[in-house]
Amino acid sequence: MRFIAKLLAASALAGIAIPAHAQDADVDALKAEIAELKAALEILSSKVEAQSQQNTQTQNEVESVKTTANQAKTTADNAQAAVAQASASPIDVEWKGAPKIKGEGGWSFKPRGRVQVDVATVDAPDGVSDPGLGFSNELRRVRLGAEGTVPGGFGYKIYGDIASGGFTLNDAFFYYKKDNLKLLFGHLNNFQGIEELTSSNDTSFIERAGFTDAFNFERRVGIAAEYTTNNVLIQGGVFTDNNEDLNDDGNNAIGLDGRFIYFPKFGNTQLHFGGSAHWRDLGDAINEVDFRQRPLVHPTDIRFIDTGDISNAEEETNFALEAAVVSGRFHAVGEASWHTVSRAGFDNPTFFGGAVEAGFFLTDDKRTYKAGVFKGIKVKNPVGKGGWGALQFNVRYDRLDLNDAGIIGGTQDSYQASLIWNPVNNVRFLLNYGLLDYSDVTASLANGTETDFDVNVFGARAQINF
Repeated sequence: MRFIAKLLAASALAGIAIPAHAQDADVDALKAEIAELKAALEILSSKVEAQSQQNTQTQNEVESVKTTANQAKTTADNAQAAVAQASASPIDVEWKGAPKIKGEGGWSFKPRGRVQVDVATVDAPDGVSDPGLGFSNELRRVRLGAEGTVPGGFGYKIYGDIASGGFTLNDAFFYYKKDNLKLLFGHLNNFQGIEELTSSNDTSFIERAGFTDAFNFERRVGIAAEYTTNNVLIQGGVFTDNNEDLNDDGNNAIGLDGRFIYFPKFGNTQLHFGGSAHWRDLGDAINEVDFRQRPLVHPTDIRFIDTGDISNAEEETNFALEAAVVSGRFHAVGEASWHTVSRAGFDNPTFFGGAVEAGFFLTDDKRTYKAGVFKGIKVKNPVGKGGWGALQFNVRYDRLDLNDAGIIGGTQDSYQASLIWNPVNNVRFLLNYGLLDYSDVTASLANGTETDFDVNVFGARAQINF
């Protein structure tokens, strides 16, 4: 504005001064002054124009800053809205050997898995030669799966084993839970005893008691229910057959299974008493059954006791009793099982299996228990945090008798010991020894005419689970 005022003043002075000069000087001198004045006016005009352009640029910069500020405010508002939404719908992640993700309304998801690597040796009795004797090893289990919950009280679990190079389905079921009642649908365990229902991650020996495999305890497809109170568990269900057998045309086996457990707790002592009953109609597609067992360890494929195929089989019935106690570092558990095969036109054999075990922790740890089964150990002083982990010693007597009603499958009396080291949660190393006393050994494995002898067995396992 100052440049414009000066320009107007100079123009006015020029208009006044020109006539006076015209009277006193010649025309050439006047023209020179006018030229100089025009040059000065042009300089003033260019300065005014530059100032005007600078003002315009400054105004544009101001507008740009305003636009940037508005964008920043919008971004901040969006971030605040996202934080508010996240607070309204939280996602919680816990770590229990693997991430357990919990969402709004009851959603959850947790991957599950285990790897168990076994080595073993079975001493060969004099005169007995079999590829299953001596040293052996295997990937005992390589399982992968997941479990979780769904809003409305529903949940699921699916688990498969890939150790054999294929895929073997284990658990594959979903459930509905409300208060004390739980309904289950799918491929699941049909409520045998505490030894069978306790996870292989948490058993006291690398293999379960002999009768659990010999009597063909396994998961089957069915519908089941569980009712739990503070110290009572009732389980029952209707089952058909396992997943693989269901693919066979004409298989219409069906069974009823039930289990009752009373588990009171007195101070630091947990008690467990119960029993189970199982009945199974073998259907039209099954007319023979076989009962047999390995010598304590799984890597070997040898069976010293074996009934062979029992023909004309129509039904199976099983009754079992179980009891256990956990008190501080000490635990003990015992089971007995009677398994009867109903045959058309023949006597009905009843086979017996049972085991008693006791264990004690050499460290300040204990075996955990929950509503009918043993659970994993919570190591108090793990390796890496100034401790030595958990160290446990166990002994077991295991008997299996497959002789009855003209069936000579043999007997097995097993005296076992195990040492288990848990350096941290979810990792275990096991050492097992067994002295197995056999009678009426399978003819093909008999020592000449001798069917009674002892076998020494050593086994070891390295395990991780999540």
